[in-house]
Amino acid sequence: MKKICLPGLLFLCFTFYSQAQWLWDIQKLNEIKSNIDNPVYSDAYRALIKDADKKIRVKPYSVTFKEGLAPSGDKHDYVSLSRYVWPDPSKPDGFPYIHRDGESNPELEKYDRNPLGDMANAVTTLCLAYFYSREEDYARKAVELLRVWFLNEDTKMNPHLKYSQFVPGVNNNKGRPYGLIDTYSFVDMLNGVKLLETSQSYTEADRAGLQNWFGALSKWWQTSEQGVAEKNGKNNHGLAYDVQLAVFSLFSGDKKTALEVINQFPEMRLYTQIEPDGSQPEELRRTLAFHYSEYNIKHMIDMFAIAKSQGIELYNAESADGRSFYKAVDFLIPYLGKDVSAWPYQQISGWENSQQNFLEDLYRIAALDNSRKDYLELYKKYNKQDKSSRNKLLYGLEEEI
Repeated sequence: MKKICLPGLLFLCFTFYSQAQWLWDIQKLNEIKSNIDNPVYSDAYRALIKDADKKIRVKPYSVTFKEGLAPSGDKHDYVSLSRYVWPDPSKPDGFPYIHRDGESNPELEKYDRNPLGDMANAVTTLCLAYFYSREEDYARKAVELLRVWFLNEDTKMNPHLKYSQFVPGVNNNKGRPYGLIDTYSFVDMLNGVKLLETSQSYTEADRAGLQNWFGALSKWWQTSEQGVAEKNGKNNHGLAYDVQLAVFSLFSGDKKTALEVINQFPEMRLYTQIEPDGSQPEELRRTLAFHYSEYNIKHMIDMFAIAKSQGIELYNAESADGRSFYKAVDFLIPYLGKDVSAWPYQQISGWENSQQNFLEDLYRIAALDNSRKDYLELYKKYNKQDKSSRNKLLYGLEEEI
């Protein structure tokens, strides 16, 4: 199966796209595509194709494949376990489960959260591989995965999260508001799906079916008890709620809702979650304080990219008392390249990984806001990733930002 066009023939392989994108700048993607034989891009491209060649062989995922059923008895209902809950050792049966912050329970594997993430990641990878290679096989596989998870009558997921992040032994095993973050990988995935618009495998029925599905999820998002509670979240969950709602709304054609979410974002999220010194108190109280501070910044960047795609600039917003996104970023910068012992809050694991994720955030900020070359210099200084990073294909070379 031919996947990689020879550099000298690359001009024969390109079709340029003009579809609306929300996280990725389609003009930048097309520029990268036309220069994919550049030595820096080519490493990232080969890594993408290698990953896509693995994804093209995976079996489809479905909520109907798990053992057991949701309390509803409907096999199409998504179910996930709350990540940080464990059996209570003081109880003979272990119920109700108790919270151990920052410690993931391997029982997660029994439910739908990991298959959902694996499916979304596979679709995103395959869509990007299709975009850059023009190989229809990648698009065909992405469409197969989408149909099985979202559209086929016998395997589709119902468009709600009523049983997400349940705690065994609590509230009849019903889901919790926090479970709405389980679908955050749909944000990247739907941006990838937009790249399928020129594929012969992606039909009008697929497009309409997905738009209807995400329209229904968006409605549930805004009207369900879980959704309303998550909207009122004071930490990264409330912010993730907004990002997802904006993307689901744009994808399903409800631009009005998306713009409402975008326009209220500074007042509702930035100024309530960031202190004038840049700290994020709700994230700093966690046992993975650096991770969650960075994780929330990632959500902010996603919202800024979405807003920019709609002609709205949010990243320079600042409250009267000095609360701003850039204050939150600068709060973490002094700890780059340092040992976890320098961090004055808790971070019980994952220090190096969280540092690398933060560097990728700085790279994205520099791509989003051309005035922040200082962040790009920090990225260059501390970055430990090789040239195969997918960021090269999504945001361009450092020298070109």
